Amino acid sequence: LTSVSIHKAKTMSDEEKYYTHKGVLYPTLMCPEEHMKCIVDMKAREDDVMLVAYPKCGFNWMVGVLRKIIEEGTGRKLEGKAPPLIEFLGPDLLQLVDQAPSPRLMGTHLHPDSIPASFKEKKPKTMVIFRNPKDTLVSYYHFCNNNVVLPSVKSWDSFFKDFMTGNVAWGSYFDHALAWEKRMDDPDVLLVMYEDLKQVRLLGTAQNDLQLHGWSIGFRAGLCFCAGEVGDWKNHFTPEQSQEMDEAFTKHLGGTKLGAKLNYDRYCK
Repeated sequence: LTSVSIHKAKTMSDEEKYYTHKGVLYPTLMCPEEHMKCIVDMKAREDDVMLVAYPKCGFNWMVGVLRKIIEEGTGRKLEGKAPPLIEFLGPDLLQLVDQAPSPRLMGTHLHPDSIPASFKEKKPKTMVIFRNPKDTLVSYYHFCNNNVVLPSVKSWDSFFKDFMTGNVAWGSYFDHALAWEKRMDDPDVLLVMYEDLKQVRLLGTAQNDLQLHGWSIGFRAGLCFCAGEVGDWKNHFTPEQSQEMDEAFTKHLGGTKLGAKLNYDRYCK
């Protein structure tokens, strides 16, 4: 965000900092509604690499891994420190992305149904990161708390309620999870768990998993993984809130492949 955006945020009411697009809340200054309309016609390529994550599920951490894969595989240095979240792109930046050489590394927090149709048609490699919902909620709370471009967080309890009802930016965690659950067997989609990757010490170990899914881009590297704490939710959730999340997880993801992959009992009990 620019200093101009931050200054503007200080003059806005909490109500003005969010808007609703197709039933989902989005932050006005991060991804204005005109951006959402612009990306509808965005043109995907078969050799694109798309990194997808619900907010605070490990997107920024995984960026470094994918950059390393692509740069070592192609011998080309990628511009910038992070891939553009496509919903942050206005007309001018979209034009630059359209002109960028392949392979392009892009990212999004969007629900799969909101990702531009061309990505479904071209079927580029899509890596989706998920994290257990309790730690995701805590990380999202810290991100939103005292963030000038987002509505002020009244309390932990109020944010917990908003998260559980999907009344947060980019919508419901469980809506995202259920949508990707339906695509787990797609050959172009690789779902990875934040908690599993945190246990990997060398990128070379992760390479084997990527190759099994047809994700080999021809690289050799020894990049160390570093990630945030798993289990921080225990410092925030009340017993009643923990039970409420347990029941929501069982309702939405109990008995599903993604639910099993999230290893909920290990990380959230």
